[in-house]
Amino acid sequence: MENKEYTRGLNELLASYQIHYQNLRSLHWNIKGNAFFELHVKYEELYNRSQVIIDELAERILSIGETPLSRFSDYLETSKISENPIIHDGATGVQYILETQQQLLVLEKQLIAVSSEEDDEGTNALLSDLIREKEKTNWMFKSWLKH
Repeated sequence: MENKEYTRGLNELLASYQIHYQNLRSLHWNIKGNAFFELHVKYEELYNRSQVIIDELAERILSIGETPLSRFSDYLETSKISENPIIHDGATGVQYILETQQQLLVLEKQLIAVSSEEDDEGTNALLSDLIREKEKTNWMFKSWLKH
């Protein structure tokens, strides 16, 4: 793959997911209050899914002949998502998820436009699935916040 900007974008998405994964672990560990039981389980579901996505992204980068970032210092430097402070409140945690997933959606939609130009159907399919999944999850979390 000749487009280094494309590879940088994929690694930026990978790094962003790595920071998001750790933020989700923190939410899972630190949730308190009335919504503890439901959110503790949901956060675990989300970080497990993020772990799978991280692996898929890294393997996709390798499959197009490039090298995925793999050092945490590189993730912190490259990620569009920042590390969270400790969050105990359920509504604040869900708001974090909505905001972060929106950031990830922006990156994914930018990359899917480039993957189409690059005629990279494998990446296109992966990103399409991530976008669809995230849009549905966002709808659900928005509905939860309105309860």
